[in-house]
Amino acid sequence: MKITQNDLKQTASLELLARQMVEGFITGLHKSPYHGFSVEFAEHRLHNEGESTRHIDWKVYARTDRLFTKRYEEETNLRCMIAIDTSTSMYYPVHTKGKIRFAKFAAAALSYLLHRQRDAVGLCLFSNSIQTITPVKSTSNHLDKLLRTLNDIEQQSSAPKKTNVAKVLDELAEKIHKRSLVVIFSDMFDNSENLDDLFKALQHLKHNKHEVIVFHVMDNQTELLFNFEDRPMEFVDLESGERLKLNPGEVKDSYKASALQFHKALKMRCNQYRIDFIEADIQSDFNLILQTYLIKRARMR
Repeated sequence: MKITQNDLKQTASLELLARQMVEGFITGLHKSPYHGFSVEFAEHRLHNEGESTRHIDWKVYARTDRLFTKRYEEETNLRCMIAIDTSTSMYYPVHTKGKIRFAKFAAAALSYLLHRQRDAVGLCLFSNSIQTITPVKSTSNHLDKLLRTLNDIEQQSSAPKKTNVAKVLDELAEKIHKRSLVVIFSDMFDNSENLDDLFKALQHLKHNKHEVIVFHVMDNQTELLFNFEDRPMEFVDLESGERLKLNPGEVKDSYKASALQFHKALKMRCNQYRIDFIEADIQSDFNLILQTYLIKRARMR
């Protein structure tokens, strides 16, 4: 079952949408080549010799002849921090707010799946600095707070917000004290003068023993391929307000070359640092996010 932005009804609650996305994904998972990735394994763990038998699940023992202990909220397998870029460029295209909406729904579905597996999740919203950061928890009340926070991120303030991904990731690497999975949703349009700072910040997360997934959120048709009508148009930099009038056809080739060069360099550096780099076109399937997480989670076990 594929779920894209076009399938989502704005009238539904974010919690309901997240549940529908996850349950639809799980249904499809059991029919796919990825059926081996269990989405329920966090609910039990193997009983260790010498432990109390108080929490053994005897029904599971009757079926499997193996001793499993029921897992509770505080017994989390994994800690995950979801970091979302909320700078003004993420509110492109202006008429749909497509990039921030994609990040919002993807993060909600991922949070719900983490909670379902008794994993702990936290949320970080940032632009040129960290705007909001929550604790990393696995409780139902905490999930409700995360979803409420995510629900509000489309309501952008009138003041433009620039991006400093490098500074934020450096700060985040120091704030997360326990080994965690860090999931980043960003277009990676960093305003620092030296792109090497961005790559060093990503390396900083890995150096601190964190696993990292970068979802490069883009509107590929316009931001990578520069597919616009071939007529005079005015382009506006959402973060600086700078305006430029031009005919897209006159600059398309040079723009595409620069955009693809940056994209290639970012992907190459992530591969060097063993960071999962995922091309997240805003027209793509949200199942890509959940599938990537499960694969990464399986590697971390």
